[in-house]
Amino acid sequence: MTTLTPPFRYDIVGSFLRPAALKEARAQFAAGTIDRAQLTAVEDDAIRALIAKEKEAGLHAVTDGEFRRSMWSLDFLVGLEGVDEVSADHWSVDFKGNKPKGRTTLITDKIGFGDHPFLDHFRFTKEAAGDTLAKQTIPSPAMLHLMCCVREAAYKPIDRYKDADALFADLAAAYRDAVAAFYDAGCRYLQFDDTSWGELCDAGKRQAYTDRGIDLDALERTYVELINESLRDKPADLAVTLHSCRGNFRSTWFSSGGYDPIAPILFPHLKVDGLFLEYDSDRAGGFEPLRYIDGQRVVLGLVTSKSGELEDPATVKARIREAAAIVPLDQLALSPQCGFSSTEEGNVLTEDDQWKKLGLVRTVARDVWADAE
Repeated sequence: MTTLTPPFRYDIVGSFLRPAALKEARAQFAAGTIDRAQLTAVEDDAIRALIAKEKEAGLHAVTDGEFRRSMWSLDFLVGLEGVDEVSADHWSVDFKGNKPKGRTTLITDKIGFGDHPFLDHFRFTKEAAGDTLAKQTIPSPAMLHLMCCVREAAYKPIDRYKDADALFADLAAAYRDAVAAFYDAGCRYLQFDDTSWGELCDAGKRQAYTDRGIDLDALERTYVELINESLRDKPADLAVTLHSCRGNFRSTWFSSGGYDPIAPILFPHLKVDGLFLEYDSDRAGGFEPLRYIDGQRVVLGLVTSKSGELEDPATVKARIREAAAIVPLDQLALSPQCGFSSTEEGNVLTEDDQWKKLGLVRTVARDVWADAE
C-alpha cells in the first residue's frame, strides 16, 4: 500500500472555517444587497486563498472548504433532480447543544443527477489547485434515504417509490452518473460523507428505530449495497473514501456509540479505498471493531475538530499504536475527526486553531510513518 494514492498518511475530511469576508458576503446576498455574481466572486477569492493555505500546510489533496455551501449535505442533495428542500419546525435529530435551522429534504419526483451545480464548483477547485490533487466531498447516497425515509416516521413515498427497490435503483443510478461526471471533470479523489452510520452506532437511536419496526441489520446491508452499486462503474484510478460522522454543528453532535453494531456489515463489505473514522472522544468507543476491516485504509480521526485545544502528540501516537495492534500500521493514516465547518456557521475554534490542528496531524504522521511525505 502506498501513500502516493488517497487517502494519504495525513489527510483532511474537507470543510474549513469560513473567513469573515465570506460570511459577510453570504449575509449580504441573503439580504439582497449583492447579487449572485458578486457572491461568487467573493467565494472564488476565498477558495483560492484557502487552497494556498492547504498547500502551505503540506496537504497532498486540497478541497474548496465547502465554502459555497450552507450545509455539507443539503446543498448537494437538493441539487439532485427530484429532491426539494423544505423548512422544518425542528431537526429530526437532537444536537447536544446548539441547534441548526430546521431544514430537510423531500423526494418529489424521479431522482437524477442532472446538470448538478457542484460540477462547476469542482472544475473551479481543480483549476485553482493546479498540480495538487483536488478532493471532492459529497453526502453518501444513504443520507438521502435516511433523511427522507427513515428519520421521518410520517414519510409517504411518491407513487414511483412505493416500491422501495425502485427508489434504491434510481438513487444508485443517480450517484453512478455523479461519479462519472466528476471523473470526467478531472476528479480522482471523491469522498462520501455519511452520518447514517453514526446514527446506527447509537444505542438510543437503534432502539427507537427498532421500536418502529425497522430491521436495522437489513437496513445496513441495503445501505452497503446502495453505496457499492453507486460505485459499480468506478474507474480504477478514482479513489473513493467514506467518512462516518456522528454529527457536527457548532462543535455539537447528535450520535454516540462505538462501531460495534455496524462493523460486521459495513467494514468487510463496503467497496471503498478508505474509511475516515471518528475516534476523538469516548463517544466513538474502542478500536476492537476494526478487526472487521478488509483491505481499506483506515484514517483515524484522533484529532478533534470540535475545539481548539491541541492534543498531546504522545497521546495521539499511543492511540495509533493501539489501533495498529488490530489493523497493520501500514494500513492506517491520520486526520482530524471531522471537518471544521460542516455548516457555514463553523465550529467553536479559531482559524489559527484550525491550522495548528493540521500541523499536529502532519507532524505526528511524519513521526509515525517513515513514508509520510
